[in-house]
Amino acid sequence: MQSGFILTGAGLGDLNALRRLEQECFGGDAWPLWDLIGVLILPGLVRLKAVIGSEMIGFVGGDPHPAEGVGWVATLGVLPAYRRRGVASALLQACEKAMGMPTIRLSVRRSNLAALQLYHNHGYHLVDVWNAYYFDGEDALVLEKKMQFPPKSG
Repeated sequence: MQSGFILTGAGLGDLNALRRLEQECFGGDAWPLWDLIGVLILPGLVRLKAVIGSEMIGFVGGDPHPAEGVGWVATLGVLPAYRRRGVASALLQACEKAMGMPTIRLSVRRSNLAALQLYHNHGYHLVDVWNAYYFDGEDALVLEKKMQFPPKSG
């Protein structure tokens, strides 16, 4: 809860705000409407938003796969006017914690240097490349982080 924002759960009532955020953050890579609805309503997914007042300024969606012990950060976006204020870091850490998986993975455009720096700073490293993943033919870098859980007491 730095810089005046708070993190809270997101739901279907956030659909229009999430559509605007996706378009502003990702342009041609923005998720289609059905994917946005899915991330907001499907059971078992992590969906968190960063808000200032009533405005959604950031969103993260996580998809835990307990059988594989892997959680995927499916999307993470912060409106450009609110970047470099700790919003993405707070959303990322909250999503990692909420998924509770020993391994967290995500994909990012090879050219998204700001996001790559954020993920590097949070302990992610390259594990795969998805060639020509994006609509314009750019590669996606698959990054991974092994989570450190505190020892269980008792």
